[in-house]
Formats: sequence, C-alpha cells, structure tokens
Amino acid sequence: MTNLFMLLQISLTDTTNTNIAEGNGELQLRFWELAFKGGWIMIPIVILSIVAVYIFIERYFAIKKASQTDINFMNKIKDYIHDDKIDSAMALCQSTQSPVARMIEKGLQRIGRPLNDINAAIENIGNLEISKLEKNLPALATVSGAAPMIGFLGTVMGMIRAFYDMSNAGNNIDVSLLSNGIYTAMVTTVAGLMVGIIGYLAYNILVARVEKVVFQLEANTSEFMDLLNEPVE
Repeated sequence: MTNLFMLLQISLTDTTNTNIAEGNGELQLRFWELAFKGGWIMIPIVILSIVAVYIFIERYFAIKKASQTDINFMNKIKDYIHDDKIDSAMALCQSTQSPVARMIEKGLQRIGRPLNDINAAIENIGNLEISKLEKNLPALATVSGAAPMIGFLGTVMGMIRAFYDMSNAGNNIDVSLLSNGIYTAMVTTVAGLMVGIIGYLAYNILVARVEKVVFQLEANTSEFMDLLNEPVE
C-alpha cells in the first residue's frame, strides 16, 4: 500500500512538471487524452451529460415561455366581465397561449356555478399546467445523483485494476504499469462529479423558475376569484 501511494505521488509530480512545460495547444490535447483514458465508464457519464444539457435547455425555454404573460391580460378580463362580455373574455383566453389564460378560460366556462366548483376547476387545470412545466425534472435530478455514483464506480474499478497489475508485476513495479488503472480511477471521479454538480445546479435553477410561475398562477387565480366575488351593482 505504501509503495502504491509513493508511486502515485511520483506520477502526479511528473505529470505536473510535464504540463507546466507544455503549450496551450498540447494542454488541450492532454485533456482529451485523459478523458479517453477513463475507459468505457466514461460513455455513460458523457451520455448523462448530454441528457442533462438537453433537459435544461428545453425546460428553460419552455418555462420562460410559460412565464411570459401580457401585463394587461387580467385587466382586459376584468373589463370584459364587468361589461358582461363573457364571449369576448373567452376569445381573449383562447388567443393567449399561456397557462394563466387556460386556467381563466376554464373558470369562465364555469361561470354561473357555485364559486367552489369554479375554484376547483381552475385548480385542476393549474395542476395539469404545473405538471407540464415539471416535465423531465425528475430525470435531471436522477442525472445529478447517478453521474457521481458512476464516477465512483470507475474509481473502484480503476483501483482494482491498479492493484491487480501491481500484484502481477511482483517486485518489478513500474509507474507506467499502474497508470491505466490510476487514470481510470481519477478521470472517472472528476467527470462524474462535474456532471453531477452541473446537473444539480441546473435542476435547482429550473425548480426556482417553476416556483416563480406557480406564484404567478396563484396570484392570477386569486384575482379572478376576487373578481367573481365582487358584489353586483
């Protein structure tokens, strides 16, 4: 065990000295070489990174679109209801592609029924809209947890390989003999942690944006129900 750690220290020192002497172009090449030395365990990590990036970009713009609502939308709805122009209010909701508009449209369809029924109908549509916004977020959370675990699996496999090569070498232990196992252990750990950290940050960013949209939906729903509760003059 002591011999292995001494060899690791010598290997890391040699690598550091070599990298300092190399130019920028060679450093970039060195990075990709290290990535390939991670072995086949890098394949699932790379796939998870692609999945995380795709989900984040797709959900980010979908949530951003859902949060964009005309600031005068509720004012127009209020004016239409006060003027008893329910059909015009329905037409406005149908022409506005947003979760708020779909919720208000469902409430307008229930006008004339008890307020509890209207509120329940709006909440049901709201739950469906929130479910659409949260699409694939559990998958992103899974990526953020699975990537480091796969990286640690590569670490264990790399160390097993290093010990195996060392045991077969007997007294003729050489750093180059152990480099493949050490590279696999270190590279997969770094790659898995990087993907996990990025996935975790991306997940929390999206969750925060969804919560912001949910707050907007609740505010508009409350405003609409207060409008229906206004006394008839």
